[in-house]
Amino acid sequence: MISEGCEQCAKGGKMVMFVYGYCDQRDCFYCPLGENRKNVTDVYANERLVEDDEDVLTEAHRMDALGTSITGGEPQEALDRTCHYLSLLKDEFGEDHHTHLYTGITGGRENMRRLSEAGLDEIRFHPPLELWGEMHGTEWEEILYIAREEGLTPAFEIPGIRPEEEFLDFLDEGAADFCNVNEFEMSDGNYRRMQEAGFELQEGHMSAVEGSREGILEVMGDHEKVYFCTSVFKDAAQHRRRLKRMARNVRREFDDVTDDGTLVYGKTWIDPDRLEYLGVPEEFYTVKSDHVEVAWWLLEEMVAEGDLAEGEIVEQYPTYDGQVVERTPLA
Repeated sequence: MISEGCEQCAKGGKMVMFVYGYCDQRDCFYCPLGENRKNVTDVYANERLVEDDEDVLTEAHRMDALGTSITGGEPQEALDRTCHYLSLLKDEFGEDHHTHLYTGITGGRENMRRLSEAGLDEIRFHPPLELWGEMHGTEWEEILYIAREEGLTPAFEIPGIRPEEEFLDFLDEGAADFCNVNEFEMSDGNYRRMQEAGFELQEGHMSAVEGSREGILEVMGDHEKVYFCTSVFKDAAQHRRRLKRMARNVRREFDDVTDDGTLVYGKTWIDPDRLEYLGVPEEFYTVKSDHVEVAWWLLEEMVAEGDLAEGEIVEQYPTYDGQVVERTPLA
């Protein structure tokens, strides 16, 4: 089973809002947050550092967002802020803008009510690992029913550390609508702690943990309300499709969009009058403060024919930070 929120994510249509970097409940050894996100109060919409509400809306429009996922840190520990952004997005895009939130604490009825009133649709709980198998009769069972009573869709989203049948029991009892299991991964933020805990990477894989998939699928994989999200799918499908959505919106006339959703263009350091002299149409180049960006195929041709001395072909993400993937010199 795949939830509505996951369907949008699979299409690359979910904006990611990081609202708060602190999580006071515990310091999970598998927490993937990097140094720039862990224990900070900054807000990010995708890769954009948020300075004001307009930044959030601009980023959502930039990717034609179908919905938004709220994450942290712990979003419930910054509840006023979290509710503000939920309301902002619903007011701008309407009720069809689907929202879900990841949380590692129960929060209680008042939090569920406020989140629901602000526009949250799904809430995905991640109980502490040490409680897995012992959650019945605790606040973790109670909050599932409370969330539903307050108009939210309750669910679990857990890392695939080990299989746990208690999650299946909650699904069968109707307490939770679904359970997403994310393939257990190492990241720059948790690599050292994961190794200290005895975990190793799969051979030939950049992030997936050795042996994490088989046991999960054997115990939990056949349940119709369990979805196992692989690290390959996250990178090859979700991330790539989000980039493509952005690229279609931000590309200039001369930007080439690759199958990976990156933008390719040429860069050279000349007097713009030279391009005008060579007959390059205005829509095929942009003048920057210290360089000119131009259609890569035109630049390649001009350098090859000796009209220009040098340049480079640039491939970069269409994201706000514009991270460069590759530079290919031309001379």
